[in-house]
Amino acid sequence: MKRRRGGIGTAFASVAIASAVAAILAVGCATRAELPPSKAASLAVLRRDDILWLGRASFGLDSGSVAKYRELGRSAFLSRQLVAEDAALTPTISAQIAAMEIAHVRPEQLLADVNAQYKVINAMADGADKEAARKALNDRGNKLAYEAVRRNLLRAIYSPAQLQEQMVWFWVNHFSVFQYKANLRWLIGDYVETAIRPHVFGHFKDLLMATLQHPAMLQYLDNSQNAVGHINENYARELLELHTLGVAAGYSQQDVQELARVLTGVGVNAGEPPRLKPELQRLYVRRGAFEFNPAPHDFGAKTLLGHSISGGGFAEVEDAVSLIVAQPACARFIARQLATYFAADNPSPALIERMTQTFMHSDGDIAAVLRTLFMSHEFEASLGGKFKDPTRFVISAVRFAYDGRPISNTRPLLNWLNGLGEGPFSRQTPDGYPLTELGWASSGQMSRRFEIARAIGAGNAGLFDAEEGAAAGSGGFPQLSNRLYFEAVEPFLAVHTREALSRANSQQEWNTILLSSPDFNYE
Repeated sequence: MKRRRGGIGTAFASVAIASAVAAILAVGCATRAELPPSKAASLAVLRRDDILWLGRASFGLDSGSVAKYRELGRSAFLSRQLVAEDAALTPTISAQIAAMEIAHVRPEQLLADVNAQYKVINAMADGADKEAARKALNDRGNKLAYEAVRRNLLRAIYSPAQLQEQMVWFWVNHFSVFQYKANLRWLIGDYVETAIRPHVFGHFKDLLMATLQHPAMLQYLDNSQNAVGHINENYARELLELHTLGVAAGYSQQDVQELARVLTGVGVNAGEPPRLKPELQRLYVRRGAFEFNPAPHDFGAKTLLGHSISGGGFAEVEDAVSLIVAQPACARFIARQLATYFAADNPSPALIERMTQTFMHSDGDIAAVLRTLFMSHEFEASLGGKFKDPTRFVISAVRFAYDGRPISNTRPLLNWLNGLGEGPFSRQTPDGYPLTELGWASSGQMSRRFEIARAIGAGNAGLFDAEEGAAAGSGGFPQLSNRLYFEAVEPFLAVHTREALSRANSQQEWNTILLSSPDFNYE
């Protein structure tokens, strides 16, 4: 595991970013875990690049992923990971997910319920009863939003389909929505399950269309308010700038306006369908809570990116999306985003170009683009130099520390992510969280990471406390100096990290130093 020069790596090496880190590194006399030196030599050790590659292709190492990689080899392991599937979770984790309310409700039902309850509450006289009813409704929305986060976290930690879970996070961030706007708290669970998860390795056009037709996106970017004569450009602008072409792709303000016209009538309806004239009824589209209502649609001719789009109702939307996705700028933008997240903050132009060509020649096949990325020599050359964002840091720490052992409480993880500035569904602006080190490498961030490492390493993080309706697990601090450590981590540690570990006074301190080290924060 490559030691990073400069930036936060230097801060870690000098241990100046947190006085608590300095105190731990200053102590001396104890050795690391009580295992004889010959133990490490007796284990079969994979190459450094294998371990770093596996760390990038997953949310961090655990024994299961290392064993599967050793069994299959890199190419076959990647092929297995690039197939979207309902990977088998342990009975304990499966039971936790199955017990969640969001696993059994539909968005149109939720929206209909919440709209009806708001009407009742708004009709009540002001006073304690009204406030209590409003609080109860808000509490239920918060509960559903938390369940969506909890389900994602449990899958990210325990699913053997690790690349799939990473891509769920990547696309949720790319097509970002903010849970605290309108009724989105009630919708984000379904947004992940129906708009994102089924399409993470499919064709980009299908993924884009799925997000376009989800009530969460349409409410977040105000397209439900977009109607002929009252154009709202919010979604059209972000669809071009953030979702497909990028800010410098050469489209104009007129293109934004024309796309907004195409998107008129695309909205949300959880109630009764509208009464339409017979000639419009045949153009009406309803899927769950998504609705295309031809009544407020602009049927005039449009020109988008130099191409004419005729007034054909929802078919215009499909034609516009096909046109946008076919642009080389779209292929290049998506290639760059993927390469930035997985490979390097400033990815190689040659790698981006090859990924772009794969995208264009495969009709936007995301799995094919990822294979080009993960099997490239540029990707291998980047290993050891990519700084983990907060989500990767937190999940990788829990995966490594507990190595498949089921936690019973995910609230500490959510609190950590909120404290690190990457709370799930909490990015207020539609640009998603940063994909580069610059967005996360502050001294305050590193101090908070140290506190998280100490909580996990000392076993007092609360991960095994009882969650609502769940039995508490057995706690205790993790034994990180185990077979996984000696096989996949210890052979590649930097000298400064080894020296710091050798001076730890206890297993808990040793755990904390390892999880807060540059070796663990870079991959």
